[in-house]
Amino acid sequence: MARMGQIFWKRISHKLLPTKRLAMVQACLIGLVSGLAAVLLGQGVGLLGGWRQQISHQFPALLALPIIGLVGGFLAGWLVERIAPEAAGSGMSEVKAVLAKVPMPLNLRIALVKLVGATLVLASGMPLGREGPTVQIGAALANQFSRWFPTSPEHRRQLIAAGAGAGLAAAFNAPIAGVLFVVEELLQDVSDITLGTAILASFIGSVVARICDTHSLDLNLVLAAANTSFYVSEIPFYLLLGILAGVGGVLFNRGVLASLGLSRRFLKISLPWRMGLAGLVTGLVFACLPSLFRDNAGLRELLLTGEANWQLVALVFFVQFLLILFTYASGAPAGLLVPTLGLGAALGYLVGTLEHHFLAVSLATTYARVGMGAFFCGVARVPITAVIIVFEMTTDFNLVLPLMIVSVTAYLVAEALETGSLYDHLLEFKGIHLPKEANPQAPWTQLTASNVMQPNVETLGSRMSWDEALQAFSESSHRHFPVLEKGKLVGILTQQDITNLSRTSLTEHPTVAQVMTPEPVTTSPGDTLAHVLHLLNRYKINCLPVVQGNRLVGIITRSDIIRVEAAYFNGSEDVGSKAEPSRVIYHTSAPETGQGRLLVPLSNPKTAGMLLEMAIAIARDRHYEIECLHIIVVPRHKILAETQVNIKPAMGPLEQAMHLGQTWHIPVHTQIRVAHDLSEAILQTIKDRHINFMLMGWKGSTATPGRVFSRVVDTVIRQAACDLVLVKLNKQSHLERWLVPIAGGPNAQQAIQLLPALTSLSKTPVVNLCQVFEPNKAEADTTTLKKAADFLKQRLNGLVTIAPVYANSVSEAVLDCAKRNQSDVIILGASREGMLQQVVHGNIPATICRNNNQTVILVRAASAIGEGN
Repeated sequence: MARMGQIFWKRISHKLLPTKRLAMVQACLIGLVSGLAAVLLGQGVGLLGGWRQQISHQFPALLALPIIGLVGGFLAGWLVERIAPEAAGSGMSEVKAVLAKVPMPLNLRIALVKLVGATLVLASGMPLGREGPTVQIGAALANQFSRWFPTSPEHRRQLIAAGAGAGLAAAFNAPIAGVLFVVEELLQDVSDITLGTAILASFIGSVVARICDTHSLDLNLVLAAANTSFYVSEIPFYLLLGILAGVGGVLFNRGVLASLGLSRRFLKISLPWRMGLAGLVTGLVFACLPSLFRDNAGLRELLLTGEANWQLVALVFFVQFLLILFTYASGAPAGLLVPTLGLGAALGYLVGTLEHHFLAVSLATTYARVGMGAFFCGVARVPITAVIIVFEMTTDFNLVLPLMIVSVTAYLVAEALETGSLYDHLLEFKGIHLPKEANPQAPWTQLTASNVMQPNVETLGSRMSWDEALQAFSESSHRHFPVLEKGKLVGILTQQDITNLSRTSLTEHPTVAQVMTPEPVTTSPGDTLAHVLHLLNRYKINCLPVVQGNRLVGIITRSDIIRVEAAYFNGSEDVGSKAEPSRVIYHTSAPETGQGRLLVPLSNPKTAGMLLEMAIAIARDRHYEIECLHIIVVPRHKILAETQVNIKPAMGPLEQAMHLGQTWHIPVHTQIRVAHDLSEAILQTIKDRHINFMLMGWKGSTATPGRVFSRVVDTVIRQAACDLVLVKLNKQSHLERWLVPIAGGPNAQQAIQLLPALTSLSKTPVVNLCQVFEPNKAEADTTTLKKAADFLKQRLNGLVTIAPVYANSVSEAVLDCAKRNQSDVIILGASREGMLQQVVHGNIPATICRNNNQTVILVRAASAIGEGN
């Protein structure tokens, strides 16, 4: 029952892992929750703010407003200080830090405190905004959601950014601006997942806010009847507005930092009393000013409808500027972007009044709307978002060109005076320094599952018996076998599964399907290495099948990841880099038979002759065409199409191949390729030319640590999707006495089937078949040997003998047989690639390839890849 429960939970939780489709569902939920949070904040501020206005009319304003400000500020400060100190301030800079992978808390506790604290602060009359709280609340809810349903770190960042965008969109009723703010300021990522989640979350958040009709920043109804225009003669005034907004934005940013510094240095009181003092002073100032100052939303509408004179507007700008700095320095949990819109509207109104005095072609209200975007950009340094957010708030196309002029001008002026947005400076004030420019990522961090995985996988069939599974484990170095049924991945059998079952008393031998772990955790080829690591760590597994749909395309183990990272830290240039595809610079064609194609890479003129003779023999036996390939490797820093190469050294072996083809009436195609990577060029040729069989030479040893053949040959062995024969030629040319160790399986069968063709190169071939058995076996089963001998006797004009051999070491037994029979050639065909794995890992090459003078031929059948039988 415990095992079944574990399987059930793993199956359910894995289905909740982030995919593109699930990411969109998560984005919708995050947008919905963020929108509802913004609605709740707006309704709370509206309800309490209306009560504050009513009280100020029923009682003396000079008494009521300061008391309300004091109480509201104190309660908000007490809540923040006692429960979530991280909720103090705007919250926008904290979200940006989290997205920059700075370890900072961002959770449900912070979201709830921010919601209540911002409601109290804004309702008490402080001239701050609710966009900062809605952004932090949306991001915190998204982060909490991603922890309830665990996901990879990169996907968590995208969800947090989507939550922040939804919060901004709900606050301003501007879904496009929410998306652009994520791209331009927070995450700076334009991947399809990032854009998709941000768009959906922002759209849903904005729709929720619009339906509930709580968006105080929706100016459409107020401005619908306004007459806006734009003339070329106004460009100097818009440039002036942009310059003033840029300078004003820098002064505003410096003022915020200076006020925070002064508050920290001189105001040595607790957070509740600091915020209470800010509310008290705000109430006193508003009580002494005209009643329109008591409602921040009404004040902005007054500026945008043109019902104020320039003296009042100047007073508005001066008073609001100072109060914003003072109240924010107290640590109030509220934002700064909405206040910048008010300041921008006042500044634009003043410039519009100046334009109307000299030209009188536009209304001051037009400049007030344009000024909102200009000052916003001067503070936040997001010109695109500034244009879009004002356009979405006003839906006035006539404002687009003026907005572009002032936003770009304000941005350039502000950056010239002081680089970095307000949020960057706030983080620096807190001791957090984000990189000024995006650092180039290390190559290994850009890898995907397809770059790391092993594409050739040893697998088991679901109907295999228990004994066959145990044999597969005993003959392979792998400890994880994906299980296939009709070509589809249905489970995985691990060493732990074998151990667990061995501890129980078996009444009958089960099949692999009864023992395996069904529906294992998988990944896709395009998933990032970070996501792969997340899956391995979260589910505490050591391997991860890579699938496309239900089709297995590879497998990743922790060793593969360690190998890739080690290659990077050792300075390998190949980590994470994709070589440019090889290019054909010379080729000849012959008539095609359509029976199959045999590839022979030719690089060494000394061995080309014997390889070509073997290729001719195999091609005659199977009616294949021959594809001769020569590859010229070019350094990676050079462009293949622009690099000059000398093809004369390659022409000799290719012309020899064409001559042999004409002699034996076998079609021979030739080609010369230039490439950055030799193995990739070979694999590309196999794919492009539909190769069925490859014959390749190898020197029998390598100086590269951890390699047996070479990096190129090892790669080809793992990835070439065709029958493969590797030949290590000795110095002698005669091939008369052949030794074939066999143990069943597709590789051994392939070796037997090749022998009639290969032994045609001998005058009087002698073939010795041997099979190694454990010494403690009473009677060896020589059925496989006899079947192979019967097959060869019918097809060879030579002697065929069989010999069962008893030994503990396969390699020592093979060497002893070769020495006793004076063999010229050893052909190795491995069952389930067990012997091939020993070759790759260094057993057999140390004893056969390096310590004898025989020709060694290694056979690997294409059917052995991915089937494991």
